[in-house]
Amino acid sequence: MVMKIELEEKPQRPIMIEGFPGFGFVSTIATEFLIRHLNAKPIGRITSGKLTPIAAIHKSTLIYPLEIFYDKKTNIMIIQAVTPVEGLEWEIADTLIELAKEVKAREIISLEGVASTAEVKEPNVFCYSNIQKRKKALSSMSIKPLQEGIIVGVTGALLMKVKEFPFSCFFVETHTELPDNKGAAKLIETLDKYLGLTIDIKPLIEKAKEFEEKLKGLFMKLSETKTEKEKKQISYTG
Repeated sequence: MVMKIELEEKPQRPIMIEGFPGFGFVSTIATEFLIRHLNAKPIGRITSGKLTPIAAIHKSTLIYPLEIFYDKKTNIMIIQAVTPVEGLEWEIADTLIELAKEVKAREIISLEGVASTAEVKEPNVFCYSNIQKRKKALSSMSIKPLQEGIIVGVTGALLMKVKEFPFSCFFVETHTELPDNKGAAKLIETLDKYLGLTIDIKPLIEKAKEFEEKLKGLFMKLSETKTEKEKKQISYTG
């Protein structure tokens, strides 16, 4: 079953930002805040018969597992995932590259959490870029390059596959598998510096806490639903 890109609007030469569930859910919280801050509108989604068929409704609005948002003013496209995608990372990476080709993206940006062995009061953000010009820009902003690390998931697949587009990654330290609003806030602060979005960082922590609660509830429900589905499958076969 092939993944499909469904676009109701086709931006031209946007910056693509992706955030998939990972350590501390920092990327999901960060993309959620960015969508709200920019007032980005949903313009499409990525669909696949391989995705768990779970429809989430939040405040009477349907939330798609892999949704595409767009802000015309900044020409930024955001791909947000609110469902686990284990086992589909390569296919999703290929689909994101296909989407980037379709809209002639100027750059793909990945937001990711990296595990920290201890709790950190002020998480550090590290970066990676496949373009020398971007590396120099990041260095001038005092954003340290990631020297050592194992990157898994969609971002890991993109790192190995993206060749024809400028590709930058921002990695923030996180010490927990639970939603980490501080790490997400640090990601947004760094992204703001990189893209010049003039985001007011002060209320971000409070907003991030709000998103954290939303995500806790959403992922808990998804986990419960998945468990119930597996129980039913066992009862059918056993």
